[in-house]
Amino acid sequence: MPFQIVLNIIIAIMWMFLSESYQFSTFLVGYLLGIGLLFILRRFIPDSFYMHRVWNFIKLMLLFIRELVLSNIDIVKVVYKPKLDIEPGIFALPIELKSNFEITLLANLITLTPGTLSIAVSDDHTKIYVHAMDIPDVEQSINEIKETFEKAIMEVTR
Repeated sequence: MPFQIVLNIIIAIMWMFLSESYQFSTFLVGYLLGIGLLFILRRFIPDSFYMHRVWNFIKLMLLFIRELVLSNIDIVKVVYKPKLDIEPGIFALPIELKSNFEITLLANLITLTPGTLSIAVSDDHTKIYVHAMDIPDVEQSINEIKETFEKAIMEVTR
């Protein structure tokens, strides 16, 4: 992936030299042309096209923003109820992530989402212990995290 980024920047700089214009807009046009060239020639480059990862990263950030808004709405509903009828608890979230970066990213996304908190990672790095403010169904909570955050992280990092 870094090879493609460097190559794209070199193409953008070459475009600036050929255009004899050293402004940001010329660099941006050259960078976009570089993306187009790399896309056209992607079958000759051994790595996957790096813009797929950029797109997956953008989708991960949008997913986090969506979960953040929905969790905040859920928290507001709980706070404004006259009777507190929540089931707080701790559950072990089995994870398929391998690297420390992936595990840390998942733990931070869980913690930054209101109503949940990552407590610890197991010694063998196969589980994250999560405290949730309201857990009506543990399996549903596990599946929600695995199908949203964990899946999106694997798309970005692999």
